[in-house]
Amino acid sequence: MGLYESVARPLAFRIDPERVHELAMRGIQSGLFKAPTFSDSRLESERFGVRFPNPVGLAAGFDKNGVALDRWRDLGFGFIEAGTVTFRPQSGNPKPRMFRVPEAQGLINRMGFNNEGAGALAHRLEKSNPGIPLGINLGKSKIAELAAASEDYAGSFHLLHTHGDYFVVNVSSPNTPGLRSLQDAGALREILAAMREVDPTRPVFVKVAPDLTPDALDEVVGVAVEAKLTGLIATNTTISREMLPRDPGESGGLSGRPVQEMADRALAHLYRTCPKDMVLIGVGGIMNGDDAYRKITLGAHLVQIYTGWIYGGPGLVPAINRRIVELMERDGFKTLDEVRGSAK
Repeated sequence: MGLYESVARPLAFRIDPERVHELAMRGIQSGLFKAPTFSDSRLESERFGVRFPNPVGLAAGFDKNGVALDRWRDLGFGFIEAGTVTFRPQSGNPKPRMFRVPEAQGLINRMGFNNEGAGALAHRLEKSNPGIPLGINLGKSKIAELAAASEDYAGSFHLLHTHGDYFVVNVSSPNTPGLRSLQDAGALREILAAMREVDPTRPVFVKVAPDLTPDALDEVVGVAVEAKLTGLIATNTTISREMLPRDPGESGGLSGRPVQEMADRALAHLYRTCPKDMVLIGVGGIMNGDDAYRKITLGAHLVQIYTGWIYGGPGLVPAINRRIVELMERDGFKTLDEVRGSAK
Protein backbone atom coordinates (compact mmCIF):
# COMPACT_ATOMS: atom_id res chain seq x y z
CA MET A 1 0.00 0.00 0.00
CA GLY A 2 1.42 3.36 -1.05
CA LEU A 3 1.50 6.70 0.74
CA TYR A 4 -1.67 7.87 -0.97
CA GLU A 5 -3.71 4.84 0.08
CA SER A 6 -2.31 4.69 3.61
CA VAL A 7 -2.18 8.39 4.52
CA ALA A 8 -3.59 10.88 2.00
CA ARG A 9 -6.78 9.06 1.06
CA PRO A 10 -7.94 8.32 4.64
CA LEU A 11 -7.48 12.00 5.49
CA ALA A 12 -9.22 13.17 2.32
CA PHE A 13 -12.14 10.81 2.89
CA ARG A 14 -12.94 12.59 6.16
CA ILE A 15 -13.84 15.71 4.15
CA ASP A 16 -16.85 16.38 1.92
CA PRO A 17 -16.08 14.84 -1.51
CA GLU A 18 -16.83 17.97 -3.52
CA ARG A 19 -14.62 20.03 -1.23
CA VAL A 20 -11.80 17.52 -1.70
CA HIS A 21 -12.30 17.76 -5.46
CA GLU A 22 -11.97 21.55 -5.31
CA LEU A 23 -8.76 21.27 -3.27
CA ALA A 24 -7.38 18.62 -5.61
CA MET A 25 -8.03 20.81 -8.65
CA ARG A 26 -6.13 23.66 -7.01
CA GLY A 27 -3.23 21.33 -6.31
CA ILE A 28 -3.21 20.06 -9.88
CA GLN A 29 -3.37 23.59 -11.29
CA SER A 30 -0.37 24.61 -9.19
CA GLY A 31 1.65 21.56 -10.19
CA LEU A 32 1.64 20.22 -6.64
CA PHE A 33 0.87 16.65 -7.68
CA LYS A 34 3.45 14.66 -9.60
CA ALA A 35 3.54 11.09 -10.81
CA PRO A 36 6.42 8.82 -11.84
CA THR A 37 6.69 8.91 -15.60
CA PHE A 38 6.20 5.81 -17.70
CA SER A 39 6.21 5.59 -21.47
CA ASP A 40 6.47 2.75 -23.94
CA SER A 41 6.10 2.87 -27.71
CA ARG A 42 3.77 -0.14 -27.55
CA LEU A 43 1.19 2.06 -25.83
CA GLU A 44 1.11 4.59 -28.66
CA SER A 45 -1.68 4.57 -31.21
CA GLU A 46 -3.33 6.70 -33.86
CA ARG A 47 -7.10 7.06 -33.71
CA PHE A 48 -9.22 9.20 -36.08
CA GLY A 49 -6.04 10.92 -37.26
CA VAL A 50 -4.91 11.86 -33.75
CA ARG A 51 -1.79 10.47 -32.06
CA PHE A 52 -2.24 9.18 -28.50
CA PRO A 53 0.91 8.58 -26.38
CA ASN A 54 -0.97 6.01 -24.31
CA PRO A 55 -4.58 4.78 -24.14
CA VAL A 56 -5.51 6.07 -20.67
CA GLY A 57 -7.55 9.28 -20.57
CA LEU A 58 -9.23 11.42 -17.95
CA ALA A 59 -13.00 11.08 -18.21
CA ALA A 60 -15.30 14.09 -18.36
CA GLY A 61 -16.44 15.56 -15.08
CA PHE A 62 -13.12 16.01 -13.33
CA ASP A 63 -11.83 19.13 -15.08
CA LYS A 64 -15.20 20.51 -16.17
CA ASN A 65 -14.03 24.03 -16.93
CA GLY A 66 -10.61 23.15 -18.34
CA VAL A 67 -8.71 24.96 -15.61
CA ALA A 68 -5.84 22.44 -15.37
CA LEU A 69 -5.56 21.18 -18.94
CA ASP A 70 -1.84 21.94 -19.12
CA ARG A 71 -1.14 19.70 -16.10
CA TRP A 72 -2.73 16.34 -16.82
CA ARG A 73 0.09 15.18 -19.09
CA ASP A 74 2.45 15.44 -16.08
CA LEU A 75 0.26 12.88 -14.28
CA GLY A 76 0.69 10.37 -17.07
CA PHE A 77 -2.58 10.74 -18.96
CA GLY A 78 -2.62 10.02 -22.68
CA PHE A 79 -5.57 12.34 -23.33
CA ILE A 80 -8.13 14.39 -21.44
CA GLU A 81 -11.81 15.21 -21.79
CA ALA A 82 -12.99 18.60 -20.53
CA GLY A 83 -16.60 19.20 -19.51
CA THR A 84 -19.35 18.38 -19.32
CA VAL A 85 -19.93 21.94 -20.53
CA THR A 86 -23.28 23.50 -21.46
CA PHE A 87 -24.17 26.43 -23.69
CA ARG A 88 -25.39 28.44 -20.71
CA PRO A 89 -23.42 28.71 -17.45
CA GLN A 90 -25.19 26.90 -14.64
CA SER A 91 -24.64 26.17 -10.96
CA GLY A 92 -25.88 22.59 -11.02
CA ASN A 93 -27.98 20.82 -8.42
CA PRO A 94 -28.17 21.77 -4.72
CA LYS A 95 -25.40 20.55 -2.40
CA PRO A 96 -24.53 18.02 -1.11
CA ARG A 97 -24.42 16.30 -4.48
CA MET A 98 -21.44 13.92 -4.35
CA PHE A 99 -21.19 10.88 -2.08
CA ARG A 100 -18.56 8.18 -1.62
CA VAL A 101 -19.39 4.49 -1.27
CA PRO A 102 -15.96 3.39 0.02
CA GLU A 103 -16.87 -0.20 0.86
CA ALA A 104 -17.62 -0.74 -2.84
CA GLN A 105 -15.03 1.68 -4.28
CA GLY A 106 -17.89 3.66 -5.71
CA LEU A 107 -19.04 7.25 -6.05
CA ILE A 108 -22.52 8.72 -6.44
CA ASN A 109 -22.93 12.15 -7.97
CA ARG A 110 -25.86 14.33 -8.91
CA MET A 111 -23.82 17.38 -9.86
CA GLY A 112 -26.18 18.52 -12.63
CA PHE A 113 -23.61 19.79 -15.14
CA ASN A 114 -22.30 22.64 -12.98
CA ASN A 115 -19.96 24.62 -15.24
CA GLU A 116 -19.02 28.13 -16.39
CA GLY A 117 -20.47 27.68 -19.87
CA ALA A 118 -19.12 26.98 -23.34
CA GLY A 119 -18.05 30.58 -23.91
CA ALA A 120 -15.84 30.63 -20.82
CA LEU A 121 -14.25 27.32 -21.79
CA ALA A 122 -13.59 28.54 -25.34
CA HIS A 123 -11.85 31.64 -23.98
CA ARG A 124 -9.71 29.52 -21.66
CA LEU A 125 -8.76 27.10 -24.43
CA GLU A 126 -7.40 29.95 -26.54
CA LYS A 127 -4.58 30.22 -23.99
CA SER A 128 -4.17 26.53 -23.18
CA ASN A 129 -1.77 23.90 -24.51
CA PRO A 130 -2.51 20.48 -23.00
CA GLY A 131 0.22 18.74 -25.00
CA ILE A 132 -2.00 15.66 -25.35
CA PRO A 133 -5.26 15.09 -27.26
CA LEU A 134 -8.23 17.03 -25.91
CA GLY A 135 -11.86 15.98 -26.00
CA ILE A 136 -14.74 18.27 -25.08
CA ASN A 137 -17.90 16.81 -23.57
CA LEU A 138 -21.13 18.70 -24.38
CA GLY A 139 -24.36 18.56 -22.37
CA LYS A 140 -27.76 20.23 -22.50
CA SER A 141 -28.37 23.39 -20.49
CA LYS A 142 -30.96 22.73 -17.80
CA ILE A 143 -33.03 25.75 -18.86
CA ALA A 144 -33.20 24.53 -22.47
CA GLU A 145 -36.39 22.66 -23.31
CA LEU A 146 -35.92 19.13 -24.61
CA ALA A 147 -37.47 20.24 -27.90
CA ALA A 148 -34.69 22.83 -28.24
CA ALA A 149 -31.87 20.46 -27.28
CA SER A 150 -30.38 20.37 -30.78
CA GLU A 151 -29.98 24.16 -30.82
CA ASP A 152 -28.41 24.09 -27.36
CA TYR A 153 -25.80 21.46 -28.27
CA ALA A 154 -25.09 23.19 -31.59
CA GLY A 155 -24.59 26.49 -29.77
CA SER A 156 -21.89 24.99 -27.56
CA PHE A 157 -20.32 23.27 -30.55
CA HIS A 158 -20.22 26.54 -32.49
CA LEU A 159 -18.21 28.16 -29.70
CA LEU A 160 -15.84 25.23 -29.21
CA HIS A 161 -15.51 23.30 -32.47
CA THR A 162 -12.07 24.70 -33.33
CA HIS A 163 -10.59 23.91 -29.91
CA GLY A 164 -10.99 20.15 -29.43
CA ASP A 165 -9.52 17.05 -31.05
CA TYR A 166 -12.87 15.34 -30.57
CA PHE A 167 -16.31 16.12 -29.14
CA VAL A 168 -18.74 14.08 -27.08
CA VAL A 169 -22.53 14.40 -27.08
CA ASN A 170 -23.52 13.56 -23.52
CA VAL A 171 -27.14 12.40 -23.54
CA SER A 172 -26.69 9.79 -20.82
CA SER A 173 -26.17 11.64 -17.54
CA PRO A 174 -28.98 10.80 -15.09
CA ASN A 175 -28.71 14.17 -13.35
CA THR A 176 -30.45 16.48 -15.84
CA PRO A 177 -34.23 15.91 -16.07
CA GLY A 178 -35.20 14.19 -19.31
CA LEU A 179 -31.67 14.09 -20.70
CA ARG A 180 -31.55 10.33 -21.20
CA SER A 181 -34.60 10.54 -23.46
CA LEU A 182 -32.28 12.22 -25.97
CA GLN A 183 -30.66 8.81 -26.52
CA ASP A 184 -33.79 7.95 -28.51
CA ALA A 185 -33.08 7.75 -32.22
CA GLY A 186 -35.18 10.72 -33.34
CA ALA A 187 -33.85 13.17 -30.76
CA LEU A 188 -30.27 12.03 -31.27
CA ARG A 189 -30.55 12.47 -35.03
CA GLU A 190 -31.67 16.07 -34.58
CA ILE A 191 -28.76 16.91 -32.26
CA LEU A 192 -26.15 15.35 -34.52
CA ALA A 193 -27.61 16.99 -37.64
CA ALA A 194 -27.50 20.41 -35.97
CA MET A 195 -23.88 19.90 -34.98
CA ARG A 196 -22.92 18.73 -38.46
CA GLU A 197 -24.33 21.96 -39.87
CA VAL A 198 -21.86 23.85 -37.68
CA ASP A 199 -18.85 21.72 -38.63
CA PRO A 200 -19.09 18.39 -40.46
CA THR A 201 -15.37 17.66 -40.15
CA ARG A 202 -14.83 17.33 -36.39
CA PRO A 203 -14.70 13.87 -34.76
CA VAL A 204 -17.90 13.37 -32.74
CA PHE A 205 -18.76 10.65 -30.21
CA VAL A 206 -21.93 9.82 -28.29
CA LYS A 207 -21.66 8.69 -24.67
CA VAL A 208 -24.19 6.02 -23.72
CA ALA A 209 -25.65 4.84 -20.42
CA PRO A 210 -24.85 1.41 -18.96
CA ASP A 211 -28.56 0.93 -18.25
CA LEU A 212 -29.52 0.68 -21.93
CA THR A 213 -30.87 -2.65 -23.14
CA PRO A 214 -29.12 -4.41 -26.04
CA ASP A 215 -31.95 -3.30 -28.34
CA ALA A 216 -31.54 0.32 -27.23
CA LEU A 217 -27.78 0.10 -27.78
CA ASP A 218 -28.42 -1.26 -31.27
CA GLU A 219 -30.65 1.73 -31.96
CA VAL A 220 -27.87 4.11 -30.92
CA VAL A 221 -25.43 2.23 -33.15
CA GLY A 222 -27.85 2.62 -36.05
CA VAL A 223 -28.00 6.38 -35.57
CA ALA A 224 -24.21 6.53 -35.14
CA VAL A 225 -23.67 4.75 -38.44
CA GLU A 226 -26.28 6.88 -40.19
CA ALA A 227 -24.72 10.09 -38.85
CA LYS A 228 -21.18 8.87 -39.61
CA LEU A 229 -20.05 9.35 -36.04
CA THR A 230 -16.42 8.77 -35.18
CA GLY A 231 -17.33 6.54 -32.27
CA LEU A 232 -19.12 5.77 -29.02
CA ILE A 233 -18.15 6.00 -25.36
CA ALA A 234 -19.31 3.19 -23.09
CA THR A 235 -20.40 4.10 -20.51
CA ASN A 236 -21.70 6.86 -18.27
CA THR A 237 -22.82 6.30 -14.66
CA THR A 238 -25.70 4.01 -13.69
CA ILE A 239 -28.90 4.69 -11.79
CA SER A 240 -28.96 1.08 -10.55
CA ARG A 241 -28.00 0.20 -6.96
CA GLU A 242 -28.35 -3.57 -7.31
CA MET A 243 -24.60 -4.18 -7.20
CA LEU A 244 -24.08 -2.36 -3.88
CA PRO A 245 -23.96 -4.19 -0.53
CA ARG A 246 -26.29 -1.50 0.79
CA ASP A 247 -28.32 1.29 -0.78
CA PRO A 248 -26.88 4.61 0.43
CA GLY A 249 -30.23 6.26 -0.18
CA GLU A 250 -28.81 8.96 -2.45
CA SER A 251 -30.02 9.64 -5.97
CA GLY A 252 -27.62 10.26 -8.83
CA GLY A 253 -25.22 8.38 -11.06
CA LEU A 254 -23.13 5.59 -9.56
CA SER A 255 -19.58 5.14 -10.83
CA GLY A 256 -16.48 3.17 -9.89
CA ARG A 257 -16.12 -0.56 -9.36
CA PRO A 258 -19.88 -1.20 -8.98
CA VAL A 259 -20.56 -0.15 -12.59
CA GLN A 260 -17.73 -2.24 -14.01
CA GLU A 261 -19.71 -5.30 -15.07
CA MET A 262 -22.51 -3.27 -16.67
CA ALA A 263 -20.05 -1.06 -18.54
CA ASP A 264 -18.03 -4.05 -19.74
CA ARG A 265 -21.17 -5.76 -20.98
CA ALA A 266 -22.23 -2.67 -22.94
CA LEU A 267 -18.75 -2.26 -24.41
CA ALA A 268 -18.60 -5.89 -25.52
CA HIS A 269 -22.00 -5.56 -27.16
CA LEU A 270 -20.94 -2.44 -29.04
CA TYR A 271 -17.76 -4.14 -30.23
CA ARG A 272 -19.84 -6.96 -31.70
CA THR A 273 -22.33 -4.65 -33.42
CA CYS A 274 -20.41 -1.52 -34.46
CA PRO A 275 -18.58 -1.17 -37.76
CA LYS A 276 -14.92 -2.05 -37.25
CA ASP A 277 -13.78 1.47 -38.13
CA MET A 278 -15.89 3.02 -35.35
CA VAL A 279 -13.75 4.05 -32.37
CA LEU A 280 -14.83 2.79 -28.95
CA ILE A 281 -13.76 4.40 -25.68
CA GLY A 282 -14.24 2.23 -22.60
CA VAL A 283 -14.98 3.82 -19.25
CA GLY A 284 -16.62 2.60 -16.07
CA GLY A 285 -15.07 0.69 -13.19
CA ILE A 286 -11.40 0.93 -14.17
CA MET A 287 -9.55 0.75 -10.85
CA ASN A 288 -6.22 -0.75 -11.98
CA GLY A 289 -4.24 -1.92 -14.99
CA ASP A 290 -5.98 -5.26 -15.24
CA ASP A 291 -9.33 -3.48 -15.55
CA ALA A 292 -8.00 -1.21 -18.29
CA TYR A 293 -6.47 -4.11 -20.19
CA ARG A 294 -9.74 -6.03 -20.00
CA LYS A 295 -11.58 -3.06 -21.55
CA ILE A 296 -9.17 -3.16 -24.48
CA THR A 297 -9.61 -6.92 -24.91
CA LEU A 298 -13.38 -6.31 -24.96
CA GLY A 299 -12.99 -3.89 -27.86
CA ALA A 300 -11.95 -0.47 -26.56
CA HIS A 301 -9.46 1.54 -28.59
CA LEU A 302 -8.98 3.91 -25.65
CA VAL A 303 -10.04 3.94 -21.99
CA GLN A 304 -10.88 6.60 -19.41
CA ILE A 305 -10.82 6.82 -15.63
CA TYR A 306 -12.40 9.08 -13.03
CA THR A 307 -13.48 7.31 -9.83
CA GLY A 308 -10.48 4.99 -10.03
CA TRP A 309 -8.21 8.02 -9.82
CA ILE A 310 -9.99 9.18 -6.66
CA TYR A 311 -9.38 5.82 -5.01
CA GLY A 312 -5.96 5.13 -6.57
CA GLY A 313 -4.34 8.56 -6.44
CA PRO A 314 -1.87 10.44 -8.66
CA GLY A 315 0.29 7.39 -9.33
CA LEU A 316 -2.53 5.35 -10.83
CA VAL A 317 -2.14 6.21 -14.52
CA PRO A 318 1.57 5.28 -14.80
CA ALA A 319 0.78 2.09 -12.88
CA ILE A 320 -2.03 1.25 -15.30
CA ASN A 321 0.16 1.84 -18.33
CA ARG A 322 2.97 -0.24 -16.87
CA ARG A 323 0.56 -3.09 -16.15
CA ILE A 324 -0.89 -2.95 -19.68
CA VAL A 325 2.61 -3.46 -21.08
CA GLU A 326 3.21 -6.36 -18.68
CA LEU A 327 -0.01 -8.03 -19.80
CA MET A 328 0.80 -7.43 -23.47
CA GLU A 329 4.12 -9.20 -22.95
CA ARG A 330 2.42 -12.05 -21.10
CA ASP A 331 -0.08 -12.55 -23.92
CA GLY A 332 2.41 -12.08 -26.75
CA PHE A 333 0.95 -8.84 -28.16
CA LYS A 334 3.13 -6.14 -29.67
CA THR A 335 0.50 -3.45 -30.32
CA LEU A 336 -2.74 -2.29 -28.77
CA ASP A 337 -4.53 -3.17 -31.99
CA GLU A 338 -3.53 -6.79 -31.42
CA VAL A 339 -4.92 -6.66 -27.88
CA ARG A 340 -8.19 -5.07 -28.93
CA GLY A 341 -11.08 -7.50 -29.11
CA SER A 342 -8.95 -10.49 -28.07
CA ALA A 343 -11.19 -11.47 -25.14
CA LYS A 344 -12.29 -15.07 -25.33
